[in-house]
Amino acid sequence: MQTSAPGDPEAAEVLPQHKFDYRSLEAYLNQHLPGFGADPGAKLTVTQYRLGQSNPTFYLQKGFQGYVLRKKPPGSLLPKAHKIDREFKVQKALFSIGFPVPKPLLYCSDASVIGTEFYIMEHVQGRIFRDFTIPGVSPAERSAMYVAVIETLAQLHSLNVNSLQLEGYGIGAGYCKRQVSTWTKQYQAAAHQDIPAMNQLSDWLMKNLPDSDNEEKLIHGDFRLENIIFHPKESRVIAVLDWELSTIGHPLSDLAYLSMFYFWPRTVPMISQGSYFQENIGIPSLEELISIYCHCRGINSILPNWNFFVAFAYFKVAGILQGVYSRYLLGNSISGNSFQFANVVQPLAETGLQLSKRTFRTTLSQIDTTRELFIQTRRGQEVLTRVKFFMKQHILPAEKEIIEFYVQNENSVDKWKKPSVIDKLKEMAKAEGLWNLFLPAASGLSQVDYALIAEETGKCFFAPEVFNCQAPDTGNMELLHLYGSEKQKQQWLEPLLQGSIASCFCMTEPDVASSDATNIECSIQKDGDSYVVNGKKWWSSGAGNPKCKIAIVLGRTKNTSSARHKQHSMILVPINTPGVEIIRPLSVFGYMDHLHGGHFEIHFNQVRVPATNLILGEGRGFEIALGRLGPGRIHHCMRTVGLAERALQIMCERAAQRVAFEKKLYSHEVVAHWIAESRIAIEEIRLLTLKAAHNIDTLGSSGAKKEIAMIKVAAPRAACKIIDRAIQVCGGAGVSQDYPLANMYALARTLRLADGPDEVHLSQIAKLELMDQARSLRAKV
Repeated sequence: MQTSAPGDPEAAEVLPQHKFDYRSLEAYLNQHLPGFGADPGAKLTVTQYRLGQSNPTFYLQKGFQGYVLRKKPPGSLLPKAHKIDREFKVQKALFSIGFPVPKPLLYCSDASVIGTEFYIMEHVQGRIFRDFTIPGVSPAERSAMYVAVIETLAQLHSLNVNSLQLEGYGIGAGYCKRQVSTWTKQYQAAAHQDIPAMNQLSDWLMKNLPDSDNEEKLIHGDFRLENIIFHPKESRVIAVLDWELSTIGHPLSDLAYLSMFYFWPRTVPMISQGSYFQENIGIPSLEELISIYCHCRGINSILPNWNFFVAFAYFKVAGILQGVYSRYLLGNSISGNSFQFANVVQPLAETGLQLSKRTFRTTLSQIDTTRELFIQTRRGQEVLTRVKFFMKQHILPAEKEIIEFYVQNENSVDKWKKPSVIDKLKEMAKAEGLWNLFLPAASGLSQVDYALIAEETGKCFFAPEVFNCQAPDTGNMELLHLYGSEKQKQQWLEPLLQGSIASCFCMTEPDVASSDATNIECSIQKDGDSYVVNGKKWWSSGAGNPKCKIAIVLGRTKNTSSARHKQHSMILVPINTPGVEIIRPLSVFGYMDHLHGGHFEIHFNQVRVPATNLILGEGRGFEIALGRLGPGRIHHCMRTVGLAERALQIMCERAAQRVAFEKKLYSHEVVAHWIAESRIAIEEIRLLTLKAAHNIDTLGSSGAKKEIAMIKVAAPRAACKIIDRAIQVCGGAGVSQDYPLANMYALARTLRLADGPDEVHLSQIAKLELMDQARSLRAKV
């Protein structure tokens, strides 16, 4: 937050390229601005606001009077940009009707005074927030401030242009087409390199213009939080700033521009260096803001072509930032961070392309939370609804085609490849924003949110991959996100998050009991500026995937520490490194698990990698493993709940279809009891999964150790029983390729070993329980 007051702290020394003749300005204002020369002995001081990216803005102080000056930038400018006379005209019209803008005082078209045209307005004292999360206020005040902002925008869009005497201020009809054309030309004039995504997005926008491109409302053009001044103590808007891009056009362009922070990619820094969107801090959901806006304007909250306006907002801001970087290259940029914008144009354009393909819901959904013990966030509810729809419309109908692909290619060289429909589904999911949902830093979802989403994806064996939420990549991405260096993240995490590569995790070894991970013998030894890896690994899941490019290897490093859990380290090993030998795939109950890249035995023979590939440091392997396996284990359990639900569904369908001994199978008491016991078991493991997820959200992985261990035991056990009952009800068909039950059983049974066998977790649960009981006893004493 910044407070604009006399001697405004946001203003600093004038940049050399923006200096002008202060004496000439003072003489002009003494003559033309009433009250400016009231104190002849007062000295005029001039400072410059640094956070703007467009027209240079200055704080003028003379005696006790404060003013703001806006002028054109010096030097060569893009055509039709920086028309400050329009700013002055619209502010004057708005101020005359009481709309919150600074009072415009004087416009000077004489460039000889300070080198360019300029205008003067009153200095408004209040609060400006550069960070859209509005830090330093309560959630209730934050919510009230956002309501005030959206009500102000609705008020602007409800004004009658003719009554403002702004006829000719903009053409109006055809606004969207003109804007796409204008910003395309602005971008092309400023572009320093070819960015295909910008060209593709421009083409898409021009081909998908709204049918109702005839709205004629006064729009701001750059309506965002940092252009708002709030009352010093109240949640009230007292001024809207920076009207440079204002015109007559479609009001939804303003609304979409304000809404950009909801979709901002977390791999791209916020322009204002602020925080990313967070749930549960008082910021209304997008649907809530739209509902308030539409209510204030008296229009339907179902907004046609909303994806066009959101995609256009990203195209526009990418074009603006390209222009800022161009001015930086010319040496007349205002902001000190302008050089950074060269690297954000492409990801913003790619985000715009993805949003252009997304199906949006702009109305408030009615969520029944009366039966929920662990409440989802509003965003979690919205994403779950979209995942369910995507599963029903796209994933489940493709299940048969994908199974047939692997049956036909079982003995083919293509058996490790993926059917083309998987790639199509992944592109659709990414476009819908249903991507990397497992990682809170990328998705903005809580663990409770993701628990219910993962349950849904667990109902189909290939669904997690469609959403880039498949093991072992999820665990590896979490590991790199938490513990990787910046270089490691850039080289490996970013492409994993994009889905352009895959990975494997090498921990278990064939020659030792790996359930006690301190037995791991694979060596990682320092040799100059390299590490040399030697050892045998197996059950390295995903290694057969043609896109698998990197392995994370756990091994023993020479360490004088006697602590058993500080003798191992983790290191990144590219799969194509000399000495990495893929030995053989391992079957699971006869299944090769081709879709997920199989499970392989891999030998590392004098494998040399740079020392910078070591993750976090020597002897920290178990510390990393605990951080990786905590969320990873619960993700398996989340999906297992969905697996059990699918098995129960198959059981019930079969029991309702088949007749034995003159009655439906469900009429036999034993089958009815199986159905009932299965439902009870699913509800139990779902609640325990949600409790573990809730504890991770509130206490962290270390504070949820017992619940994670409990659900890791309970979920696969329950699923195995339910799937076994479903097989019994289906009879011979249950173990055939006509049903997914046999494959489901193999998966569920394997989970009783993966990420630690049941017995290890049971020992951990007992240890933690005894400690809790001992603490309770001591407390009573």
